[in-house]
Amino acid sequence: MGTHLPLDTPDYQGGGGARVVAPSPWVERWAACVASSDRVLDLACGGGRHALLFAARGCKVTAVDRDPTFVEAFANTSVRFVAADLENSAWPLSDARYDAIVVTQYLHRPLFPMMRSALAEGGLLIYETFAAGNAAFGRPTNPDFLLNPRELLDEFGDMRVIAFEDGFTAQPKPAMVQRIVVRNTVPRSVLPSHPCTL
Repeated sequence: MGTHLPLDTPDYQGGGGARVVAPSPWVERWAACVASSDRVLDLACGGGRHALLFAARGCKVTAVDRDPTFVEAFANTSVRFVAADLENSAWPLSDARYDAIVVTQYLHRPLFPMMRSALAEGGLLIYETFAAGNAAFGRPTNPDFLLNPRELLDEFGDMRVIAFEDGFTAQPKPAMVQRIVVRNTVPRSVLPSHPCTL
């Protein structure tokens, strides 16, 4: 079983009027690389903080989580919510392709191949979760839920790596994290003219 634990960040108002944890600064930083018309997948979306961020930017967002009550966060928004257990059932998105995939504070390694398949050519993967050594700061502590050193880089490094971090963060709370942003590589002439096409 994977883990999905939000870092303690300030709240903001969600689509259904519910309080939603603010987006990850890592995701906010790289959201500018996602065009407003792009198809975005938020895996293990939890309360919807990233799905709502991208929907507010005009993206076509699909949010997936095993907890069906999270659908309330998307009331009165354009977000398509899919209630699915990503760990104990078939991949719920068949052959859908996305221009961006966002995953935060969630790790279930068997999903790595599905994420690769679902990422469109030229698409962006924005991933951030807890890493080895996090037990010194709190949950999660189970090694199954913690990335090994350089694991995201080893897994997705064959794509165009735009950014990678692996280590301690003090904000919004002390934790060991690993973060990566990669673009599914295609010939440069096919990529849109955008500063994030590095």
